[in-house]
Amino acid sequence: MNIEPTPWIWYNDRLVPWDEARVHVFAHALHYGSSVFEGLRAYATPRGPAVLCLGPHVRRLFDSCKVYRMPIPFAPEEIRQAILETIRANALTSCYIRPLVFRGVGVISLDPRSCPVEVIIGTLAMGNYLGEEGVQEGIDVGVSTWQRIAPNTLPAMAKIGGQYINSQLAVMEAHDRGFSEAIVLSSAGMVSEGSGANVFLVKDGVVCTPPPAASILPGITRACVMQLARDLGTEVREEMVTREMLYLADEVFLTGTAAEVTPVRSVDGIPVGQGRRGPVTARLQEQFFGIARGQLEDRFGWLTPVPVNGWRNG
Repeated sequence: MNIEPTPWIWYNDRLVPWDEARVHVFAHALHYGSSVFEGLRAYATPRGPAVLCLGPHVRRLFDSCKVYRMPIPFAPEEIRQAILETIRANALTSCYIRPLVFRGVGVISLDPRSCPVEVIIGTLAMGNYLGEEGVQEGIDVGVSTWQRIAPNTLPAMAKIGGQYINSQLAVMEAHDRGFSEAIVLSSAGMVSEGSGANVFLVKDGVVCTPPPAASILPGITRACVMQLARDLGTEVREEMVTREMLYLADEVFLTGTAAEVTPVRSVDGIPVGQGRRGPVTARLQEQFFGIARGQLEDRFGWLTPVPVNGWRNG
């Protein structure tokens, strides 16, 4: 996703012009990866833009900071309102939203707690992260040689910036091998997640996804899809997944704020099912996008409308 500048960024409780949102080169986060972030989406709906799962995303932001011992100098409601304010200021009908909490200039030390904690919120125009064709036809993925971070090394359930070097290595390797995305195994050799998305498979009508014990980041979109599947009468299991189960699945798909719900048509060059999007994935996509875009009833209360007087297309 290429970055296109927007007029405003929310920076420590005020909107500043894009070019003025600057960080010092000795910010602790730049040297040590001491940041926590979230990724959200606002979708264009017939009633205007609406943020998907605003509350759960803000809660996870605070949870990640708690794990990392980095207190956010704003209350959750202030962050929620700041997100809506930034979308409104940039007048986007749909967008990707990036809140980032990071440690600024203070010390060169592995104990960063004397550094100030700063917060920014940016909004960017964003289409289908893995491409429109990928959403419709499916993508090709490969199992990475890089393992997912192991328990008690880094906190996998927290969305900490420095940890994403692991994901970068996996996705660069995947691209070099001709795949759109990587699937990463845990230190125990079980399926964990993609480089930035959760993994689901469908076998004999049952939807299965790795549990938190597989060193996953429990995704917000993952939770939405599990809720949707159960609401549609589909059995959902959280259980350990072996690599070969991916090859033998009837369907495989990825979920995430950026990935949304993206089918997988092959793993390591082996076709998944019929080598195209399957019926369970298609049904879940229909429901997910229908709710997110305001075309179906928001029966789970996922959407938070953005009060905007006027906006431009994102």
